[in-house]
Amino acid sequence: MSKSNNKSLSGLGALSGLVYSTETGRTCPECRQAKADCRCGRPVLPKGDGIVRVSRETKGRAGKGVTLIKGMLLAEPELIALGKELKAACGSGGTVKDGVIEVQGDHRERVIELLKKKGTWTVKQAGG
Repeated sequence: MSKSNNKSLSGLGALSGLVYSTETGRTCPECRQAKADCRCGRPVLPKGDGIVRVSRETKGRAGKGVTLIKGMLLAEPELIALGKELKAACGSGGTVKDGVIEVQGDHRERVIELLKKKGTWTVKQAGG
């Protein structure tokens, strides 16, 4: 490989970053530490249009439906707390994955009602 190719490849190395490790899970692309041990000091907020979309999905879940809440512009700790609150209000289980709150079962109407009561977000039902 010529020197000119080495220079262009070294520039690409600065753009790429480790985002997942089998040892630690998700990592911060800037400081390359586990998300829990991130040294950057600033929360990573998702980007979006400000509209919260509530939908139902069964894909990849053996026919079991879950309610998905997408578009919440919250940092991870606040998103987990809101997910816990919604799961408790619905009397159901669930999880928070990749910025999406999943509540087991079809609770679209209840989740929309609860989020509108908070009055902080524009909430829409997505899908059928």
